[in-house]
Amino acid sequence: MKSSAMRDLMALTERPEVISLAGGLADTTLFPAEDLAKVLSHMAAGDSARALQYAPTEGMAEIRPCLAEVMAAEGTIVDPDDILVTTGGQQVIDLVCKTLVDPGDVIVAEAPTYPGAVPTFSAYEADLVQVEMDDDGMRIDVLEETLDRLEAEGRRPKFIYTIPTFQNPGGVTMSLERRHALVRIAQERQILVLEDNPYGLLRYEGDPLPTLLSLDGGRFVIYAGTLSKILSPGIRVGWALAPAPVRQKMVIGKAGSDLNSSSMSQLFVAYYFRERDWRDYVRHQSAVYQARRDVMLEALERHMPDGTTWTRPKGGLFVWLTLPDYLDTTDLLARALQHNVAFVPGRGAFLDGRGGNSMRINFSGVGEDDIREGISRIGSVIAEQLELYASIAGTARPRGGSTRSGTKDARTPDAPHDSSIVPLRTAGRRRGTA
Repeated sequence: MKSSAMRDLMALTERPEVISLAGGLADTTLFPAEDLAKVLSHMAAGDSARALQYAPTEGMAEIRPCLAEVMAAEGTIVDPDDILVTTGGQQVIDLVCKTLVDPGDVIVAEAPTYPGAVPTFSAYEADLVQVEMDDDGMRIDVLEETLDRLEAEGRRPKFIYTIPTFQNPGGVTMSLERRHALVRIAQERQILVLEDNPYGLLRYEGDPLPTLLSLDGGRFVIYAGTLSKILSPGIRVGWALAPAPVRQKMVIGKAGSDLNSSSMSQLFVAYYFRERDWRDYVRHQSAVYQARRDVMLEALERHMPDGTTWTRPKGGLFVWLTLPDYLDTTDLLARALQHNVAFVPGRGAFLDGRGGNSMRINFSGVGEDDIREGISRIGSVIAEQLELYASIAGTARPRGGSTRSGTKDARTPDAPHDSSIVPLRTAGRRRGTA
């Protein structure tokens, strides 16, 4: 079973001196403490017995219209009775695998894909086949080639897993044309699609795009939603919609896993939606996160050495950073932690060992000053390694062009790889010579 990169990192990044750009964390300090106190007080006064009791496996009646309201805010209209309340969005991925996947079955996903899904796929012994992305999301031409190849081998994917909007970890968004194409492929080939949509309401630029579920009408798309990014990860409230036969099996699977999601959390959401305007909080979050994204992009421009590229997300929580292909971000993480900064190495977003020269960095979980300092430290560690390899190879440090997503940069693929050599310069010395 493959370990989760995020899980392994959490213990390290909880150290107070570490600037963590690793997690996919909502900034819960933005939530007004007085609102939390009032809502909890009203819930305790009005529904304490029910909050402390079991609930239906499908979810409590009060919360399901709230979740349908969240989906309607993205233009997706659903019947609240069709919603299965889950313990976070992560449980949706697990339940879909539990329902559909036998050992050796194929799951198709983006490359890179959500690092938290990789150990789940591994736990069910799935064969994960990953399809490359570009700035418009999953490449449909490569997907069709992959499906044709699998069909020729007599292997049919159980489902296609995608995060089409502000993808984790890539930060890119699937274009409208490709959304239509993916739904067409699913319908023509009769393949299920698991659409994971944690970030859709956290948009900073551009017009909203329809969900795959709304384009498909619920025939082949399974939808995973969560309140972890727009309200609180601590309440562990997610939900799923699926074609009826799949949903029925997911309910059975959930009953065997945890009987029901927390009654207290479900009622908290219902009371919160009744007493507060949840949209105001999302708008406030989005404004803060957009400012932090802008700070991160500015810091990357200032501190990243030539030879690095990154995405420019129009929403969500993440930037995907790519280094020259002779560097390994797993090695770099150990060095970065010596400088008290953390990120997610790219290998965690693949099951086949790819992604060694990439990393995911998060801008929502820390303040603007920490973002600037964290990126400065990461840039220093990268620059040290680039200079080290250049000195070993007897060449000047690689120089690249633009650092915008999609550009080509100078690389030195023949440079030696030795992760045991001590960095040449500290972050402080590099900043002093900048």
